Amino acid sequence: MKEWAQRARKWHRWLAIPMLVLVPISAVLRLSGNGKIMKDIPAWEAVQSILLLFLALTGAYLYTFRLVNRRKRMRRSAVATDRSSQDSV
Repeated sequence: MKEWAQRARKWHRWLAIPMLVLVPISAVLRLSGNGKIMKDIPAWEAVQSILLLFLALTGAYLYTFRLVNRRKRMRRSAVATDRSSQDSV
């Protein structure tokens, strides 16, 4: 499971770089109002949508993975403290 999280984190980081470049470029192209450029905007938006979808999926996975692991650690520590308190009695 940890291996999946490492891969997802790596993908998330590498997908964030093109998004940081594409979003401002897209905004500038939209505001320019050039007719030739406006024809290509749907293609840009399709790429942005796909990248955003993958960023959202990997981000959600990483967020839930962290919460699940934290909950597991808390359960393990609670069980360990219960066992140690029972052993001392």
